[in-house]
Parts: sequence; structure tokens; C-alpha cells
Amino acid sequence: MDGLSAVQSRISEIQARFTLNATASISSSWSSAAAAAGLTGTSASSSSTGTASGGGSAVVAAASKYLGVPYAWGGTDPSTGLDCSGLVQRVYADLGIDLPRTSSQQATSGRAVASLAEAQPGDLVFFDYDSSRAGIDHVGIYIGNGQMIAAPQEGEVVKVQPVGDPTVIRRVLPDDTTTAATSTGSGTSLAGVPYADLFVQAGARYGVDPAVLAAMAKTESNFNSSAVSPAGAQGLMQFMPATAAELGVDTSDAASSIDGAARYLSSLTEQFGSTSLALAAYNAGPGTVQRYGGIPPYAETQSYVQKVTSAAEAYR
Repeated sequence: MDGLSAVQSRISEIQARFTLNATASISSSWSSAAAAAGLTGTSASSSSTGTASGGGSAVVAAASKYLGVPYAWGGTDPSTGLDCSGLVQRVYADLGIDLPRTSSQQATSGRAVASLAEAQPGDLVFFDYDSSRAGIDHVGIYIGNGQMIAAPQEGEVVKVQPVGDPTVIRRVLPDDTTTAATSTGSGTSLAGVPYADLFVQAGARYGVDPAVLAAMAKTESNFNSSAVSPAGAQGLMQFMPATAAELGVDTSDAASSIDGAARYLSSLTEQFGSTSLALAAYNAGPGTVQRYGGIPPYAETQSYVQKVTSAAEAYR
């Protein structure tokens, strides 16, 4: 086994350990896996500047690192578990922003957002689930498209789930850094799309339409950076391990996945001469497109090209 293969094998081993079922024994299993991965509970930033680099997309990316961490009531250390407000406090601390400890206290931070329609990635969504007493008792981090990252309850793990109907929405970041609506200069707007600035940056870097990249992420994983398909495709852009290794992509990292997908799609577009054929090659493999001389007669691939194309139009 060469050095690259050894590294990929180690990454796969750690990822496999992170996807253990959230049972009563998950805490000790997570602790071992977290230690192996370097999640010691130490904040990625000790700064208290109050400014998150990258705005809302940076908050979403920081929160995505904790997907799969088990719920632990009162938990503030990702190596042993997090509760809902512990997750929020940890994510913002990683970006150099201090927030109070409890969800009811966090609900007074920042400023109010009038409705979910006006919410942006990185906003905090709060809920009053306890009918026995008034007040906020749950919080999640909005990631766009009606989804949030949250630590739900005992026996579950930090995950992406529908927002539903929040009681309160608060914006901690300044408006000018939170806004996920980003323009490429050619009319493309990714308002409310998770990782919007990463799609725009990668698109500009490799000459790829960022709306297509966002549509691919929506179709591939529904913007879930920890997704693993039954076939073994991994991450936000659903790379197979061999392709990820060839491209040097870290599938657990959203920025790396988006960069790799943009680079790969640019190469496929140059090879086949059209976005549709490049998307077909991304889904079914370049050899398959070459063999059929076009989009192959596979229902999955034809549906994939149609879904991505439609979603991209909606983002423009």
C-alpha cells in the first residue's frame, strides 16, 4: 500500500467510525473516533473579534464539521457530545464569536429576523417545544432551503433536518457578511443557498457556472457534506473514493469537495464540449459517455442531468 492509499484508508476508517448508530454505547465509540480525528474540544479560534470570516457560509461549514457527533444533554465538548445550544456555542466560538451558553440566552443575541423567508444561512432558529413552561428550549443553525443543522435529542446525533416553524429567528452576523446572495457578474444569484460563496469562488476559478455547481450539490447530497451513498460516494459532491483520491479531494471538507467538483466539471466540459455531457460524465463516468457518444440511455443519468439543469435554472 502506497502513502496515498494509506492516508485514504485511514480517512475511510475514521469516517466509518463516525457513522456508528446513535445508541447508548455511542459516546465511548465517538470519543475514540473523535480523538483519532483530532476533535479534542479545542476551539479552532481563540479570537473574540466578533467577525466570522466568510459570513453565513463559514458558519454552515463550521457546523458541518460536527455532523454525526452524538447528542449529550449539557454537552459542550464534541469529543464527548453536544446539546443544541452547546453545538451553536461551539460553532460560533470556532469562528471567534462568543455566544451565551443556553438556547434561551442565545435567543437574545444579535437581532431579530422577521420570518423564515428572510432567513439566511448562519442565522439561529429557536423553538418553544415544551408546553409545560413558556420560553425557548431548542436551537438550530439555518443552512438554507428550509433546512438546519441541530443536535435534536437524546439518542440522536448532530444532523441536517427540516426547520419547520421556528418561534424566533436571530441574526448574529452583520448583514454584509451574512448575505449568501452572491453575484458572479453575469446575473447568477445564489440567495439562500448553502455554501454560496464557495460555489461562486470555485466557479470563477475554473470557468464553471456556480449555479450548476450549486445544483449538483443539491441533487447529489441535498447540501449534506457528510452524505454517503449506498454505492459509497461521499460528501457534498458525492465523489467515489478513487475519484476523490485522484483529484486530491477531501470529501469531508465542503470547500475541497466544491473545488474538486468545479475542477472536474471544467475538465469534462472541455473534453465533451457541453455542460449536459459533462454532467452525464460526472454521473456515469467519462468512458460511458464516450461509449454511447452522448448521454447514456440510463434512467438515473438522464434524470440526473435533467434535475441539475432544472435546479441551476432556478438558481439563476
